[in-house]
Amino acid sequence: RTQQVTTSDKTDGGSATTLIGTYDGIHVFNKPAGLAIHQTSDGAPNLDDWLQGQPAHRGLHPVHRLDKGTSGLVLTARDREKRAEVSGWLMSHSVEKTYLALVYGRTRQKGVIRRALKDGRRGRPLQAETRYRTLDSEGQYSLLVVSIGTGRKHQIRRHMEGIGHPIVGDTRYRGRKRKEMVAKAPRLGLHSWMAVLPDGQRLVAPPGGELIGWF
Repeated sequence: RTQQVTTSDKTDGGSATTLIGTYDGIHVFNKPAGLAIHQTSDGAPNLDDWLQGQPAHRGLHPVHRLDKGTSGLVLTARDREKRAEVSGWLMSHSVEKTYLALVYGRTRQKGVIRRALKDGRRGRPLQAETRYRTLDSEGQYSLLVVSIGTGRKHQIRRHMEGIGHPIVGDTRYRGRKRKEMVAKAPRLGLHSWMAVLPDGQRLVAPPGGELIGWF
């Protein structure tokens, strides 16, 4: 049901930002790793500013956050009411979000992590749940499909560190991995892969070769 669009554009950093489809006023982009969603204090390139600089995309604005180092699916919309509607879906956890994660170590076939995470804004721990399934393990790495039942800040990164399998390339939540070793990774090994909307519409952002190919 998603209209596929073949347009592929470039960010200021040279990595492709691709419009992968539109659905009911929602424009779905595949963001490269290293591109922020909104303006940052250091003035680095960001997706929102980039959209306003493209005639075909002007007026679109991201509906949600995605870590700078994480690649993958970003939902945008022009209409303010549509952005509010989608934001409401996300706040109520009505959108099923799935990620691909490349982690250190050989993980179990599947697992559920239920561990409260401290929320800096509220000043107290909040319940959080992360589910994962191992797609493949090779050497000292595993490739996982990860879904989250809650949307806490850096939830996947914090939970994977907590079970001894930090995300490849994560210098902040690296567990016992030496910072200089983690820094050798070409990027953060986390990709926002798929979202299922409340009406069942499935939106998919294919991972780049720099993630899967490196594994």
